Amino acid sequence: MPRITKLYTRKGDDGTTSLGSRERVPKDALRVQAYGTVDELNSTIGVAVASGLCHRLAEVLPAIQNELFNLGSDLSFLKGDKEKYGIPQMEASHVARMEALIDELSAAVGPLKNFILPGGSIGAAHLHVARTVCRRAERQTITLAREEEDVNPHIIQYLNRLSDALFAMARYENHQKGVAEPLWETGS
Repeated sequence: MPRITKLYTRKGDDGTTSLGSRERVPKDALRVQAYGTVDELNSTIGVAVASGLCHRLAEVLPAIQNELFNLGSDLSFLKGDKEKYGIPQMEASHVARMEALIDELSAAVGPLKNFILPGGSIGAAHLHVARTVCRRAERQTITLAREEEDVNPHIIQYLNRLSDALFAMARYENHQKGVAEPLWETGS
């Protein structure tokens, strides 16, 4: 476990930052953007949890936040360095667990009969924001994977399923709180 004794180092004042292996790269490098957006996603989920979600979501989201921390470290290390430093990596089992959660929550709320608007309860609205941040993280990771060969493919799969899970969670939160889903009115 890293021990952080000082929050500032002044090393980034030149517009660079360190990957996990301490290699210096520009702060706007694709890899940094991808794991930075994953960090933003994790923070957004933290806001959703702090808003007072139903028990089931409050139970599952901290585990997802920990997985996102692992996913961020998976992105911040190059392939050879992951093995050298023993970095946790995303695996097919993470994707499968996310799919099981989507199935569970979807079964509880039933099928969609119309497109819905983000919103409803405050918790659901926060989950929708997290969903859109997750989609951005997924797009940035796809761009990174096109540029660099060593992106773990399970990261993209996980982010794709997580965005779907966050959508299902928003619906579930509204359902549990007895708040109607805001429907898209095509004639407006």
